[in-house]
Amino acid sequence: MPDLAIDPTELSTCVGCGLCLPHCPTFRVTGEEGLSPRGRIAAMRAVQDDGAPIDDDFVRFIDTCVQCRGCEPACPSGVPYGHLVEAATATLAAAQRTRLIPKRVGLPRLALRRGPLPAPTGDDVWLFTGCVMDAWMRQTHRSTAALITATGATFALPASGAACCGALHVHAGLRADAVRRAEATMAAMPGEAPIVVNSAGCGAALKEYGHLLDTDRARTFSARVLDVHEWLAGRLDRLPPPAHRRSPVIVQDPCHLRHVQRAHLAVRQVVATVADVIELDDEGLCCGAGGAYSATHPAMAADIRERKLAAIARAAPAGTTVVSANPGCAAHLAAAGVPVRHPIDVVAEALLTDGAGGSPSRASAGRR
Repeated sequence: MPDLAIDPTELSTCVGCGLCLPHCPTFRVTGEEGLSPRGRIAAMRAVQDDGAPIDDDFVRFIDTCVQCRGCEPACPSGVPYGHLVEAATATLAAAQRTRLIPKRVGLPRLALRRGPLPAPTGDDVWLFTGCVMDAWMRQTHRSTAALITATGATFALPASGAACCGALHVHAGLRADAVRRAEATMAAMPGEAPIVVNSAGCGAALKEYGHLLDTDRARTFSARVLDVHEWLAGRLDRLPPPAHRRSPVIVQDPCHLRHVQRAHLAVRQVVATVADVIELDDEGLCCGAGGAYSATHPAMAADIRERKLAAIARAAPAGTTVVSANPGCAAHLAAAGVPVRHPIDVVAEALLTDGAGGSPSRASAGRR
């Protein structure tokens, strides 16, 4: 009998009420029950409890999930859907290794690194750099460093072992690889200092190390992790006032910031210091990026994105800047012609630049 290695207590929490359906991007696009959280959980139960085969339909149900976890805040029963789908995906990944399931499409090549990392200044906080964020958006690390410094705090950079947090490996069901990267990441940032993260997906992964590893050490580590906006929100009075307010910006909430970390309101607090915030009317519906999802399921990802583009068009005139605190979301929206920036870059530019078009003046540049 197939075993998905899912906690039966967690699996039993779903009562099939369907309140998750409007919040599921794949159900919204297809209207197909099997591509909803409720339908996917029913399929998991059929396999784990009733011995149903892991057939093509089951693979399609699980593999097409964006893992946005938008269903979790909407669920009155508190179903830990993210844990369930991660366990099911890990089973598919194991089958994939034995050639029972076709291999996934590879990830797109990352851009070359551009410019230096900021030079460490002390040990008040760790500034997590990661892999995708460091390759695509290193300027945001410099902006983050500048804002940390402007509050009067110092920062350290992790050792090379923290080059990848394992978030994409968790999404792909590669649990052993994710565990190895989690252990290396924890070892690279020892002590008790807060860990500041400017990528929503990475922050969510680091905050869930306690679940991934199920150790007290991992739970203690996760408790130290803060999204950069969470950290800054309590220190806004230490930042200099902007010389002038910039044009309003649209805030797009990455799913792992809104649904997993529940830290999306802090983005608004921070951005509001320099610009008026324009809200979308889609209740945080996924944009379709989903980590590597836009590469492995480009057609579905594009269909999901259409709803986000429509919400952006309704919110403000064309050309209005959208701010998004996750590299995958930013790249996915930018590919459709949306002008996207990281909120921290917008805030740092408004508060800390010397003259128009300059770079944050308080961030020191150093190694690499």
